[in-house]
Amino acid sequence: MRDNIEVVKTLLEALPYIKRFSNEKIVIKYGGSAQTSDILKEQFAQDIVLLHLVGMKPIVVHGGGKSITDMLSALNIGTEFVDGQRVTTKEVMRIAEMVLSGSINKEIVSLLDNHGSKAIGISGKDGGFLKGLPKDFDNFGYTGTIEHVDPEIVNNIIEDGAVPVIAPIAGSSTMGHPGFNINADLAASKIAVAMAARKVLFLTDTPGVLNKEMELITNLSIEKTEALKADGTIHGGMVPKVDACIEALRGGVKKAHIIDGRVEHSLLLEILTSSGVGTCIEL
Repeated sequence: MRDNIEVVKTLLEALPYIKRFSNEKIVIKYGGSAQTSDILKEQFAQDIVLLHLVGMKPIVVHGGGKSITDMLSALNIGTEFVDGQRVTTKEVMRIAEMVLSGSINKEIVSLLDNHGSKAIGISGKDGGFLKGLPKDFDNFGYTGTIEHVDPEIVNNIIEDGAVPVIAPIAGSSTMGHPGFNINADLAASKIAVAMAARKVLFLTDTPGVLNKEMELITNLSIEKTEALKADGTIHGGMVPKVDACIEALRGGVKKAHIIDGRVEHSLLLEILTSSGVGTCIEL
C-alpha cells in the first residue's frame, strides 16, 4: 500500500508540469551515451512516448558522430577534426548522410513506434526543412550552418499526431549539391526557435554545467553563463552547448536545459519534477 501511495504522490507532483506544458513543443537533442546504450535507448523512447501521450509535442533532433566515425573506420576512410568539428569531404558527407538519415534515424523511429507513439523520421533535406551554407568550406568542407528553417513539414507531422525525428542534414539552394553536415546541438537550437518551442533540452554525458569545484549549477541566466565562459569555468565541449542554449533563448525559447543523458529517465525527471536533474538556462 505504501508503495502505491508513493506512486500516486509522484503522479501528483508531475500534474502541474503536465498542465503547464500540454500542447507545447519541446525540442530534444538526443546524443551521447543515451544514444549508444541499449538500456538508455529504451528509457529515452519511453520518456518521449509518455510526454507525447500526456499532450506535449516532442521534437527529436539526433546526432551520431561516433557512429559516423565507426563507419568511416570500417570503410578505411580517414576523418579529420578541426577545433572539435569534423571536416566533411564529399565522401564523408555521403557516409554521414547514410548513417544519420538511414540507420540512426530509422532506429529511433522504430523504438518510438514499438513503445506506442507514431514517429516519422526526416532529414533537413525533406520538404526543404533545413537549408544550409558552408561554415568555412576551405577548412571544413561540407560542414555547414543553417541558413533557413521551413517549419511546414514538421508542423504537418505534429498535426498528424506523430513525433518528428530529425537527422541534422541540411539541403542547399544549389542544384545537385550534396548538402551539409550540421552540428546537432546547433540544429536543435535553430529548430527550437523556428518551431516556437517552449523548451529545448540537450542530452549530454555530464551532469550539466559545473562550477570550478565540479559541482552542478542548477540555474543560470544568459549573463551569468557568458561570465562563466569568460572566466574559463565553462570550457571545451560545453561551450558550443551553452552557445546553442543562448541562441535558442534569444530566439524566443523560454528555457534551455543541459541534462545528463546517462541518468535513467532524465527527460521525465527534468520536465516533470520540481528538482530536475541538470542545468536550466533562461533569460
